[in-house]
Amino acid sequence: MSATAPTADPTRPLAGVKVVEFCQIASGPFCGMLLADFGAEVVKVEPPEGDAMRTWPPLSDGYSENFASLNRGKRSIALDLKQPADLEVARRLVLDADVLVENSRPGAMQRLGLGWDWFAPRKPALVYASISAYGQDGPRGGEGGFDVTVQAAAGVMSVTGEADGAPVKAGVPLADFASGLYAAYTIAALLARVRAGGAGGHIDVPMFAATLGISALQTSEYFGTGRNPRKLGSAHPRNAPYQAYAASDGWFVIAAGNNRLWQSVCGVVGTPELLADERFTTPTLRAKHQTELKALLDPHFAARSVEHWLAAFAAAGVPHAPINGYGEALADPQAAHLKLVRPQVLPGGHATRTVGCPVRLDGRTVEVDTTPPALDEHGALLRGKA
Repeated sequence: MSATAPTADPTRPLAGVKVVEFCQIASGPFCGMLLADFGAEVVKVEPPEGDAMRTWPPLSDGYSENFASLNRGKRSIALDLKQPADLEVARRLVLDADVLVENSRPGAMQRLGLGWDWFAPRKPALVYASISAYGQDGPRGGEGGFDVTVQAAAGVMSVTGEADGAPVKAGVPLADFASGLYAAYTIAALLARVRAGGAGGHIDVPMFAATLGISALQTSEYFGTGRNPRKLGSAHPRNAPYQAYAASDGWFVIAAGNNRLWQSVCGVVGTPELLADERFTTPTLRAKHQTELKALLDPHFAARSVEHWLAAFAAAGVPHAPINGYGEALADPQAAHLKLVRPQVLPGGHATRTVGCPVRLDGRTVEVDTTPPALDEHGALLRGKA
């Protein structure tokens, strides 16, 4: 990335928007990256030692590829916010910006003199977004947290894994990224209000609440039945067959979410007699008796290869998939069609790759700046501007 300010791309919807990000690790940096992908100019304010994720492996020529994956297209300035001169630089950067994003423990920004209470009277149009574990107030508002603790508190771990297994978290950090998505979405909404002549505001994004927000099927099941949803492994509480099955040489998934698809499954597997079995005549009944149904299907699936079953279900129009690793997923022809894998050059010159913006606008891939910043790479320029 050049040390000069990036040229705004007028084709991207957030072109001209200035963002100052006071964030580390995942949720806040992900939010900032989403804004940068859509054209915002994002300045990442880091402590002198840098965002802690800069130390996370894998390291390529000493630079964290984890960090690069969440901080592309940003500029970096290192500030010691406890020092008056650096605090003043930070304040001037924000007063010249449209958006502030922070994911500190509640109260930390206020104690530094960078809270919403300081900026609100000085810049009413500012959109100030705070991401935290449980929110800015309330009985747990002062608590910190990480993705795994929020997954546990918000119920995700209670429905993840095999029915008789130990609690496990989702392999992808859902709480971090759900809260980053909610923050970016709400920032965009408030920016529309500001552009229409309205005020900015303080956005409070609790990771706990965001994780419950994306758990709509599970919370509605609880509200409708009064019972906690349970772990089902790869199975589904309301549809079957809708899970992973073992073939002779590996695993695959099918999803027969309605009666027509169920009929197709029976045709492919060669079990027409199951269509007349009163245990399996509706999706609800099949889900209720899915253990018995799986026991009847398993011997058939175990007799043939994954390749055979994927081809057969493809021909029958039944949704299906192999159990991919990320290497296989990234090599999928559809990933190539969507131009998901993009080249990335780290500050030391190391060439790697990253997943670009997954959204297409007007039928076209959103082209993003994939270059992540070196620590304080733009400090001299930004101090001069501030």
